[in-house]
Amino acid sequence: MNEIDFLILDDDPVFCQTLARALQRRHFTCLQCHTIAAMTEQLTRHRVNRAVIDLKIGEDNGLQAIRTLIGLQPECEILMLTGFASIATAIDAIKAGALNYLPKPASADEILKAFDSNHTPDIPQQPPSVNRLEWEHIQRVLQENGGNISATARALNMHRRTLQRKLAKRPVQQ
Repeated sequence: MNEIDFLILDDDPVFCQTLARALQRRHFTCLQCHTIAAMTEQLTRHRVNRAVIDLKIGEDNGLQAIRTLIGLQPECEILMLTGFASIATAIDAIKAGALNYLPKPASADEILKAFDSNHTPDIPQQPPSVNRLEWEHIQRVLQENGGNISATARALNMHRRTLQRKLAKRPVQQ
């Protein structure tokens, strides 16, 4: 089995390639996958030390990818990276076995720091905006309803189409 420093699992090939190049410049070996099935196949041939996994991989869920990876290689350190960051998904990622959780965009240096056990993340002193709190609440209720949009809309007393429009938007920054 070949030993690889980093597995990058993301459905965006440009992002995968950019991150892989940045890590290779720092003398790490990288393996890029764009689906959970491709990752599973590659893990039969390679031993991976660290993995950077996106939360949304096409129609698949990065949380399932974490569980699959831990099942195949339990010693692998995993970082969840997502453009749809929320407290609910961060908690789910850590419970699934991720070492850390970062919102996109994140640089290669930030990713490497996240794998460092001595690194403590910077916590902003300013409280989140009302819009950010709304986004967090919607994400938590969506997780509680297993990703079911209709059940989440009923729980939030909101029209389903309105909820879909809110979910289609990027998360509000702090």
